[in-house]
Amino acid sequence: MEKAQPVLQKTKQLKSKIEGFEKLNSDFDDIMTLIEIGNEEDDKSVIDEVKHLVEDFLNRYEELRISTLLTGPYDKNNAIVTLHSGAGGTEACDWVSMLLRMYLRWAEDKGFSVEELDYLPGDEAGVKSVTIQVNGENAFGYFKAEKGIHRLVRISPFDSSGRRHTSFASCDVMPELDDTIEFEIDPDDLRIDTYRSSGAGGQHINKTSSAIRITHIPTNTVVQCQNERSQFQNKDRAMKLLRAKLYELKLQEQAEELKDIRGEVKDIGWGSQIRSYVFHPYNMVKDHRTNAETGNVQAVMDGEIDMFITAYLKWINM
Repeated sequence: MEKAQPVLQKTKQLKSKIEGFEKLNSDFDDIMTLIEIGNEEDDKSVIDEVKHLVEDFLNRYEELRISTLLTGPYDKNNAIVTLHSGAGGTEACDWVSMLLRMYLRWAEDKGFSVEELDYLPGDEAGVKSVTIQVNGENAFGYFKAEKGIHRLVRISPFDSSGRRHTSFASCDVMPELDDTIEFEIDPDDLRIDTYRSSGAGGQHINKTSSAIRITHIPTNTVVQCQNERSQFQNKDRAMKLLRAKLYELKLQEQAEELKDIRGEVKDIGWGSQIRSYVFHPYNMVKDHRTNAETGNVQAVMDGEIDMFITAYLKWINM
């Protein structure tokens, strides 16, 4: 069962939205006043300042407008994001590392903090799988737009013949469940294994078997965590991941209309991608759900993915 959202937390969120709206109103009046002064005094020196103020105003207006679309029951929560390499071998592992960098850049720009929960490097290069937690208001609401299969087309840096390769990676996104969600797990249903960390962590991690893998036997759901400094901390993190996954499964079983919490599970390969990133023979990133696209591939890989998130939020709210 879901408890009522704490009054103070909800009040704080509403107050923040109201203050943002009032600040926009005030800034709009200031801009119009500056324009009027410039016109009356025929002062062209204000043009550059007005352009800068208008650009900043429009960006904040769009951000506030998009935040009004985040009305889902979990949109306000932190996001747990897992990237897995798919078809493409070493290429796919490298693709995961590129996506991870893209998301870290985006999160940093948004002022979100990121914690690495689990990391499995590729055999030759890149990353086989990685799980991060993105912390910040509405992190899940924004990140749910990234859930699905991401396809890369490029000339492979790992192919001495310089041939074009297609690689796939999956992005799974779940909301972190806070204390407002009551969900119990029977300890008898769990198998808990410890193992030595394979990540690039500090000396303490590499010398002890502190990593934790938890299997929920009835559903065969497996989670793991290896990046905390102690076995206890890794177990606590892994239990939070498991709790989120099992609660998600429960909601899916209860109501088909809640399937957007996780989305349809597809093979990580041809024909199932939500977005394509083409580096060759032309430059284009296109979202196949919303048809949003751009030719500035490098900007996207540097974390500029707001246009795709915005288009997705508009699309699901149509």
